[in-house]
Amino acid sequence: MVAATAKTVEVLLVEDNPGDVRLTREAFKEGSVGVHLSVAVDGVEAIDFLRHLGKFHDAPRPDLILLDLNLPRKTVKKYWPK
Repeated sequence: MVAATAKTVEVLLVEDNPGDVRLTREAFKEGSVGVHLSVAVDGVEAIDFLRHLGKFHDAPRPDLILLDLNLPRKTVKKYWPK
């Protein structure tokens, strides 16, 4: 079991599958660490989130990014080292 902390961990989940988003939310709820989960549904939204563009102008800086490697619109594999 992880020791409880007063700080909420900011997590950005980049995932286009609603079922996987739901499972991730449920997994974090079962943990002992407070998590604020933000979701981007594709690579374009993820970049906008990280750059604070458009609707993400006040987005928190994530402590952790969970990334689906097979995303629509802008794939991560393009940027991933081989």
